[in-house]
Amino acid sequence: MNLENTNIRNLRNFSGGPGALPENVLRQVQESIHTVPDAGLSILGISHRSKWFADVIAEAEHNVLSLLGLNDDYHVLFLQGGATQQFSTIAMSLMGTAPGLPEYLLTGYWSGKSVTDAKHIGPIKTLWSGESEQYARLPNDDELSFSPEAPYLHYISNETVEGIQFQRILGLESVPRICDMSSDFLSRPCEANRFSMIYAHAQKNLGPAGVTIVVMRKDLVARCKDDLPEFLDYRSHIKAGSIFNTPPVFAIYVVLLITRWLKNDIGGLVNMNAINEAKAALLYQAIDNSASFYLGRSAKHDRSLMNVAFNLDTPELEKRFLEESSAAGFSGLNGHRAIGGLRASLYNGVTQHAVEDLVEFMAHFQQQNQQ
Repeated sequence: MNLENTNIRNLRNFSGGPGALPENVLRQVQESIHTVPDAGLSILGISHRSKWFADVIAEAEHNVLSLLGLNDDYHVLFLQGGATQQFSTIAMSLMGTAPGLPEYLLTGYWSGKSVTDAKHIGPIKTLWSGESEQYARLPNDDELSFSPEAPYLHYISNETVEGIQFQRILGLESVPRICDMSSDFLSRPCEANRFSMIYAHAQKNLGPAGVTIVVMRKDLVARCKDDLPEFLDYRSHIKAGSIFNTPPVFAIYVVLLITRWLKNDIGGLVNMNAINEAKAALLYQAIDNSASFYLGRSAKHDRSLMNVAFNLDTPELEKRFLEESSAAGFSGLNGHRAIGGLRASLYNGVTQHAVEDLVEFMAHFQQQNQQ
């Protein structure tokens, strides 16, 4: 294998985030760092107050709504602070706007972060927790009892660390649904019109770190509290068109390129989902057919299409796997620090061919190391 090819690690990047970007988007990004074709300047030096950037924002907003099948009942914002900032901003904005307590699902590492931050603002109700089962599965419908008096329901659609993903929409139609879709946003259709708010940081499927997309229904904006610092008030960012303060121009431009790729090259989210399902099926099949050499972490019916978490028999064997996979040109296969093990993230930018290469490597590694 020729590691002189500088693209090999980009093509075999299975990192949990920042994730792989499509090759043709990477080429456009490379060009734009020197000169954006229709602006005559480096993307790193274009003013966020320019008409060119206003057009970028407008097109990116339109593309996000179009891909989700939404109309102008929704705002699209490009914010900073990651999904983590939203954990507290949501609670500050909406807690106390209805008689009941906000309802949260504790399904993994990142929902744990959202619960902790919300509790700093005020009391919440944790409807279900998977902590006792090491977050290896998601709740069944008969384990959940939603209150019509809750100001909102919050959950995470895909737990990046543990590799579990909801395949259905939860909650009551009368209670605003708020969903952190950071790791599966625009990877599949999602009946977005049934959510009052969807948010996602870009560094999984949509671009580099530095920008968080918030899709927020206008009637939810109207319910937000008025006594918030301006920077933490969604209305400030809506009024300013996502440039209330200096935004990450570069990151937002890459998001625009990704949405163009999804629309024009992939042909929309139905096609993207079919590609992602095929990639995940290939890798899970390799794990399931390995005679328990590779051990899948999550319950089969809750498996994530985005993040495949698995283990080997011993930490020593996992260390050897990481060393040899790195030497073969693969990147990002180590599990999250919270649980260890191994993880392959199959975000939109990861190709079917890259997954085929990984499966081939896994078969070879098993052959060389099976007792």
